[in-house]
Amino acid sequence: MDWLNYHHLLYFWVVAREGGLAPASKLLRLSPSTLSGQIHKLEAALDVELFVQRGRRLELTELGRAAYRHATEIFGLGQELRELLRGRRPGGPLRLVVGISDVVPKLMVRRLLGPALTGPDAVTLVCREDRLDRLLADLAGHELDIVIADSPVPAGSPVRAYNHLLGESGLVVMGTAALARPRRRGFPGSLDGAPMLLPLEGGTLRRALNGWFAGHRIAPRVVAEAEDTALLTAFAADGMGLMVVPTVIADLVGRRYRLVRCGAIADVDDRYYALSVERKLVHPAVLAIRDAARDRLFAR
Repeated sequence: MDWLNYHHLLYFWVVAREGGLAPASKLLRLSPSTLSGQIHKLEAALDVELFVQRGRRLELTELGRAAYRHATEIFGLGQELRELLRGRRPGGPLRLVVGISDVVPKLMVRRLLGPALTGPDAVTLVCREDRLDRLLADLAGHELDIVIADSPVPAGSPVRAYNHLLGESGLVVMGTAALARPRRRGFPGSLDGAPMLLPLEGGTLRRALNGWFAGHRIAPRVVAEAEDTALLTAFAADGMGLMVVPTVIADLVGRRYRLVRCGAIADVDDRYYALSVERKLVHPAVLAIRDAARDRLFAR
């Protein structure tokens, strides 16, 4: 079995952190030539190039940046282990880096992530919002702990990740009282020609809604489309149109944005997943999110 030389890894990490051989050599009390030689041994053992020379400066390669992130975690965990074995609780909070697909409603994100902050351990949440394909790439690079999405990993994705279903919710149509209340009678046929605010074409929810509209022979007037549900909600609050909201957060959306229900969309559910590179979730904050989602938020 090949073992990683952690002394060499430490030298690499300090040089990368301090920005060069000279400042790192002062900190480690080793000569720059000794440090350079140790790092070359690490590169040879791993068969990768971690630094490139740019003039008089050393710059991390792409693999070097990935190695630096992992080394930071490794030595951070080592410090926590040392404190723990000395009988002290690790001083810093747990860190949870979450990627959020930009189509997931912000209030849903708040409800899903809330339990991570209420457990026995202090947690620092770092949230990054982007398109799912970009988030999956970051997940594969171990820059994220999990991704929250409204769909599983797409078929044919180059990223190997696992789907952990958090739950599913029904959907309701909501809008200002002036738009929603007159259309309660005759719903869903009353949506024919009604102004609608919808997610972009091509997404999981939009495809399901298009099928539902077609099945009921409804042709709403689409006045706006957006990936960002916060933008659609702002439009709905201004009376621009009706929008579709997951049932589990409908009351919260109604109170916060003064929207009322028009009617429920039958036979269409919105699903939410935690995507991870782990077959089995292990991060305590992620486990809290999963358990609260299944036992409370989406419990039927």
